[in-house]
Amino acid sequence: MFNKNSIVVRIWVDLIKKGTYKKEQVPKLQNLQEVVYSLLEEPAE
Repeated sequence: MFNKNSIVVRIWVDLIKKGTYKKEQVPKLQNLQEVVYSLLEEPAE
């Protein structure tokens, strides 16, 4: 299971924010999409 501190999650969030990938391209792997989507919806720090 992934959480907001997982390196895979952080990489996907970074790649989406940079425009390399779209959020719809996150693989359906366990709860990866759910965690990535939730981080993308959080306000920028």
